[in-house]
Amino acid sequence: MSGYGSFAKYYDALQADVPYSSIAGRIRQLGQKYSSENEVVVELGCGTGRLCRELEKLGFDVIGVDISAEMLEEAERAKSADSEITYVLQDMTELDLWGAADIIVCVLDGMNHLPYTEAFRRAVKRAAMFICDGGLFIFDVNTEYKHRKVLGDNSFVYELDGLFCSWRNQCRTDGRVDMVLDFFAEGEDGRYTRESEYISEILLPRDLIVQTVDEFGFEIVEVCDGLTEEPPCDTTQRELYVCRRKARGTDE
Repeated sequence: MSGYGSFAKYYDALQADVPYSSIAGRIRQLGQKYSSENEVVVELGCGTGRLCRELEKLGFDVIGVDISAEMLEEAERAKSADSEITYVLQDMTELDLWGAADIIVCVLDGMNHLPYTEAFRRAVKRAAMFICDGGLFIFDVNTEYKHRKVLGDNSFVYELDGLFCSWRNQCRTDGRVDMVLDFFAEGEDGRYTRESEYISEILLPRDLIVQTVDEFGFEIVEVCDGLTEEPPCDTTQRELYVCRRKARGTDE
């Protein structure tokens, strides 16, 4: 998984239009629909903590987990004085909590940012270890349609106040998308400095996802087209999987 060292400083500015409040509300809705356990939420790949803060507003006890120290530094800086969110520097494939979570969440294609499919399998296995029976594992993935048709070999440009970002993609034959992001940030002296970030997103086919969650003790209770309640279609860009932990013993 990429370190997001340079990206951390610019992540929130470039993700300003992400509806974190709606995502948090959807997580609460799914928790109320499919589980009786709705107190402790763990977010994997929490980044700068924006979703964690929205989840805390809804009354959850929140733990944010991320592999990037730079991202977590931004998250800690953004915490309010009375916030009780706990941030943990940890790889989601080596998740090691001190108790069981009621809901584990990984959204905004965090699973796609794992380095290879075996890492996805390890992440699911670790989530299964640290979630209560009947608890939910909610995650989304970018679809093959998005990887090949939207991200593809395309380039994007973002121009914000004091920040210019060039984003170039290369889609491999196996569906992995390699990304190069160049950031040009304006300093106090009016000069621009350049930093670069190299990121990859792997393709996670549905059959692999279904097989993996079943192997590690989850049942899929719903698959949605993003934040909607609609099933995925041929042009769905992000699939949301809602998986419930089966009682220990039934998956052995």
